[in-house]
Amino acid sequence: MGKKILIILVILLLVVGIPVGQSVLGGGEAVSVIVEPLGPRSIQTSVLASGRLVHEEEVNLSTEQPGRVTAIYVQEGDKVTVGQLLLEIDDERFQTTVEQRQAAVRMQEIAIERQRTALENQRVQWQRMAELSARELIDDDSFDTATNNLRLAEIDLESGQEQLRQAQAQLAQTEDDLRKTKVYAPIDGTVTSLDIEVGETAISSSTNVPGSSLMTIADTSSILTEVNVDEADIASIRIGQRVEIFAIAFPDDPVEGVIESIAVSAKVAEGEQGRSFAVKIRITDTRGIELRPGMSCRAEIFTDLRDDVLAAPIQAIIIEEDLNENETTYYAFRQDGDEVRRVDVETGISDDTYQEITSGLAAGDIIVIGPDRALRNLEDGDRVVVEQN
Repeated sequence: MGKKILIILVILLLVVGIPVGQSVLGGGEAVSVIVEPLGPRSIQTSVLASGRLVHEEEVNLSTEQPGRVTAIYVQEGDKVTVGQLLLEIDDERFQTTVEQRQAAVRMQEIAIERQRTALENQRVQWQRMAELSARELIDDDSFDTATNNLRLAEIDLESGQEQLRQAQAQLAQTEDDLRKTKVYAPIDGTVTSLDIEVGETAISSSTNVPGSSLMTIADTSSILTEVNVDEADIASIRIGQRVEIFAIAFPDDPVEGVIESIAVSAKVAEGEQGRSFAVKIRITDTRGIELRPGMSCRAEIFTDLRDDVLAAPIQAIIIEEDLNENETTYYAFRQDGDEVRRVDVETGISDDTYQEITSGLAAGDIIVIGPDRALRNLEDGDRVVVEQN
């Protein structure tokens, strides 16, 4: 029995003692790691945004006067020029009203002629009464009556002239309404959409209801990209910055562009919760790709470029947060012989692959960049063995 207990104790000593001895004498089992020497690199930061391709100049035509469409002179795809007649709306009601207003103007002009003649008669009579009054051949009441009649004739003429101006203004308004039954092209371009047919009723409305949109005319010679940039990123966006645009139909083929304009105020984009700024990007090189307005796209806006900066792969930089102290520490592991040392670092800009190191490490330092599992469990002073690529 005592011999059996002795054997068990020996086995326990071997199981426990050997690893402990290795830890004390040899530093424990070496961790297999991947390393990379630090050196200068070019880092280009960017902001990602999504949006769509749009025509540079596009007009959605609607009518200010509701009515039945009686004629359409273009088809979808037709090229049009400024001032070209595109569409007519039933104008019979407006024609009738114009004729009525014209008659009212003529009648008022006749009335003014009658009032002007009456005024001249009153002036002649007043002149005669004034001469008689000067020679004291009539009493004062008769002269006062003549004076009052002259003033009333002047007032009648002034009133008639005001009524004429009112009738003319009503005629001008009706003529303007009549002109609005004809729709003309406001720009040179192509009819990209025809949304109404002869016989349908055009509706004066700003909402997207049937009849409120007549047609769309666009300058198809140029296409812009319009994206929404989150308000958190807008501070780094500048006009003239280079952009790579990826249309949804060509996800691996970027086209080149530059930022042309940035919205002054933010808005809540459709389907999003946060506020964003509309940014327009001019396409400078399509690289032979056929782009079409309305395509969804994403844009990578390059906001900063720095050459010859000390940089490490992003995965090599470990972030440690102390929520109690509200502090964040960045560190990496530097190879020191067959061990690694934890080194706190300060960082600068980054791209998708590399992070700028502003202090803590120097060019030529060899740092651990992987594997991820090893990095997560690595500690200061751990023994390592470098994997051979």
